[in-house]
Amino acid sequence: MDVLTKEDLMALMEKRDDLCVSMYLPTKGVGVESQQGRIRLKNLVREAEIHLKDSGIRSAEAKQFLKPLQEIIGDNPYWQTIGDGMAIFLTSDMFYHYSLPVCFEEFLFVGKRFHLKPLLLILNGDGLYYVLALSQNELRLLKCTRTSVKEIELKDTPHSLAEAMKYDHPEKQVQLHSNTLEGTNRKAAAIFHGHGAGTDDTKDEILNYFRLIDRGLHQVLRDEKSPLVLVGVEFLFSIYREANTYAYLTDEGIAGNPEILSADDLRALAWPCVAHYFHKTEQEALTYYGPFKGTGRTTHDIRQAAPAAYNGQVELLFMADDGQQWGSYDPEANAVQVHHTPEPGDEDLFDFSAIQTLINGGTVYVTEPDKIPDGEKLAALFRY
Repeated sequence: MDVLTKEDLMALMEKRDDLCVSMYLPTKGVGVESQQGRIRLKNLVREAEIHLKDSGIRSAEAKQFLKPLQEIIGDNPYWQTIGDGMAIFLTSDMFYHYSLPVCFEEFLFVGKRFHLKPLLLILNGDGLYYVLALSQNELRLLKCTRTSVKEIELKDTPHSLAEAMKYDHPEKQVQLHSNTLEGTNRKAAAIFHGHGAGTDDTKDEILNYFRLIDRGLHQVLRDEKSPLVLVGVEFLFSIYREANTYAYLTDEGIAGNPEILSADDLRALAWPCVAHYFHKTEQEALTYYGPFKGTGRTTHDIRQAAPAAYNGQVELLFMADDGQQWGSYDPEANAVQVHHTPEPGDEDLFDFSAIQTLINGGTVYVTEPDKIPDGEKLAALFRY
């Protein structure tokens, strides 16, 4: 399934256009059931076409604008592998679409920017992490969230110990030995051994292999701060840590033979190793927010939060996942209008505030309503 990254999200946040189309829809099901998602998308495309015509675009131009969506509708293999939900973002020069394991509510928005709040819920609670699967015959780096996974290519990096040894010691042979995984009936795990298992020579060969892997990882992860989880035979962990230079390698690893596990199995096994990391940051943010209540640096009013977010004043923003407020913000007048139902030119001010907070370097948590301070739908902490 597609991996939604923070880089993707920032690109979507920064996009401005006269027509930005955002669509969310549930797509759960295979076979006959998968047709329901296709039907929903057809209906949303028709609705979007009406919006475009109402904005003054001719029918032929509207159809051409929405053509990429018609191509998805007609892609039969795509609908056989679809996830639980789909998110689509379209302008005249940009087209992003994601099949994600999240059952979105059906939603269409046409405005001058994308509607992104449903994606923020995925990212802040199910943050990005990496899995490094190590074995004698295979090396895999996986880019994961709690519900999605994508394999990342490691260029100029040996993908097996034998390949690594060819660089310096082509005459040495590395054999495969089997050892039963304790507590499971899975296929035996692969472990390394050579002439004299456990000798210093053997460890040196493995350490050299891991240093080459670490060098390759540096090219991919040099700007990252996401956790990295090791999966492999347990005695390799201490050797890898000796070679490792990535600061966010987790203390806990997954012991076993990764060769017999799918990418999705590895994602699921690694999630408990990192879940506390993401939940901890949200709790720390709530603890940090607490002492500022009543000091004038917090608000629950979207009419204060939206301008502050636009002007870079919001340090922390907490929003209920079911929170929404239609309205508009005029930067020149620094004024907010709020409406009970959407009017022409309106957008969700919660979504607007979240995007502006993130663009200006603040932090946003979209979470369950009972976690928002004081039982409100929104809570913002100002920098000053």
